[in-house]
Amino acid sequence: MNLRAPRGTRDILPPSSDAWNNVEKRIKDIYFKANFREIRTPLFEETELFVRGVGGTTDIVEKEMYTFNDKGGRSITLRPEGTAPVVRAYLEHKLYGQPQPFKLFYFGPMFRYERPQAGRYRQHYQTGVEVLGGDAPLIDAEVINLGIDILKEFGLENYQLHLNSIGCRECRPKFEEELRKFFRKETICPDCTDRIERNPLRILDCKNSTCGELKNRAPRIIDYLCGDCSSHFQEVQNLLQMMDIDFVIDSSLVRGLDYYTRTAFEIKSSELGAQDTILGGGRYDGLAEELGGPRAPGMGFGLGLDRFILMMEKSNKQGNIERPLDVYLISIGDQEVQQAGWKLLCDLRAADLAADMDFLSRSPKNQMKTANRTGCRFSIIIGSRELETGVVQLKDMEQGTQLEVKITEIIPAIKGENRGGQESCS
Repeated sequence: MNLRAPRGTRDILPPSSDAWNNVEKRIKDIYFKANFREIRTPLFEETELFVRGVGGTTDIVEKEMYTFNDKGGRSITLRPEGTAPVVRAYLEHKLYGQPQPFKLFYFGPMFRYERPQAGRYRQHYQTGVEVLGGDAPLIDAEVINLGIDILKEFGLENYQLHLNSIGCRECRPKFEEELRKFFRKETICPDCTDRIERNPLRILDCKNSTCGELKNRAPRIIDYLCGDCSSHFQEVQNLLQMMDIDFVIDSSLVRGLDYYTRTAFEIKSSELGAQDTILGGGRYDGLAEELGGPRAPGMGFGLGLDRFILMMEKSNKQGNIERPLDVYLISIGDQEVQQAGWKLLCDLRAADLAADMDFLSRSPKNQMKTANRTGCRFSIIIGSRELETGVVQLKDMEQGTQLEVKITEIIPAIKGENRGGQESCS
């Protein structure tokens, strides 16, 4: 048996998992402050949801989805992205009947069969937001600003906002025809040759170097926007400028999903190499209707947590442990001492202190080494003498000082409510 995680997946172990918990908590705090609420959708959905929602000509649907038939013969796909499931839930539970716009966020794993590389895994983790039930430019600015707020929260720099508008059903057909005329005259990869007639916008998202070199010469969608789309895009820019958010207009930015309309954006980092997008999203005003529901314009983004944490590591902005250990309890003696230590440990935790102890009856020296490794603020030493006298040794691991404290007063002493006691040798 091969005892290794499948290719493209990994185990997130302590202390890395501590940093992940910290990052997720701080991002959730940002969401809550902006009145977003959490949604949790299944890890798998009916395949048709992604074919219709994401688009049959996208790389995700054509090449990357994990799809299988379940025991009932239904085609099921592991969730490759977060927006389509959120919109499906919005429609299924008739959330459009509640006050709009409806603001949601999510965390969870996504699954795509692609070549693993730094910050990119076949099972990767993502957080995102979705605002449904409104098409105002203010919503676009709100979502983009929320993404910027996350980067600021962690002190990240060396990133740039790329912005584009990809129009709507009214103005996009003319642009697509101009793209077809342009690319028919050029040498492009086999996949894009097939896409010329079906969906020429996908060529702008092609990662093939041959096709990529043509993007700068190809027609620009912003030159074909209708009046409404042009006004919408200009207002989004005005709102971002009001917040002193710098951006560049990127005419080749179309994102990799067919449901996008009007605003599309990505935040790129110079510290991530070729795969430099850390956060991206846009508006998807027709997705709810495409899935069979009423009109419900939407706007959102997805943030890859694997890349985000990699970016923090490269920027020396690693997330701290969400809650470091307050106390490590060192018990020295027989079973009775260990039982007393266990009782004290439970009392410490009941008092909302993060506490742990040795469970393997190791030597005092080894227990003290463990206490040092945990980074705890205090250690408590309890042995036969301490059990008899009702007084334990409380050591401040930062200051290196040690006090004798009554067991009945140990919790107030640790919390700083009572730091009395008789100082002894450390």
